[in-house]
Amino acid sequence: MDKKQVFTGSPWEPVVGYCRAIRVGDRIEVAGTTAMKDGEVVGIGDPYEQTKYILQTIEKALNELDADISQVVRTRMFVTDISKWEEIGKAHGEFFRDIQPVATMVEVKALIDSRLLVEIEVEAIAK
Repeated sequence: MDKKQVFTGSPWEPVVGYCRAIRVGDRIEVAGTTAMKDGEVVGIGDPYEQTKYILQTIEKALNELDADISQVVRTRMFVTDISKWEEIGKAHGEFFRDIQPVATMVEVKALIDSRLLVEIEVEAIAK
C-alpha cells in the first residue's frame, strides 16, 4: 500500500521523527498541530485565532494529500484552558458546521510552548 507524507517544516518534525500528516490508502491522519509559523506562535493569547490558524494548516496538509476538510471524520482538540471552549468551538464550527465530524475537546496541563493554547489532530477518509 502506498504511503504519502506531508512535512510543514516544524522544528520538531526532524527532532522527534514525525510528519505533519500521512496518507495510507484512503486513510489520513494529521498529527497534533499548533499555531506555530516559522518558529513563532500565531495569535498569542487568542484561542480563537490559534484554532483558526491550526485548522487552516490542517486543511493545507489535507490538500497536499489529495483530500479536503470535508473528508474529516474526527477531530481531537487539546486545550490549556477549557473555560475558553466557546472561542475554540466557534472556530471549529466555522470549518466543520456542515461536516460535523465526531469531536473531542479535553483540557491538558500544558503544550510544548506555554504560549500555545490549542493543539488539534484529525482523521480523514479520502474518497
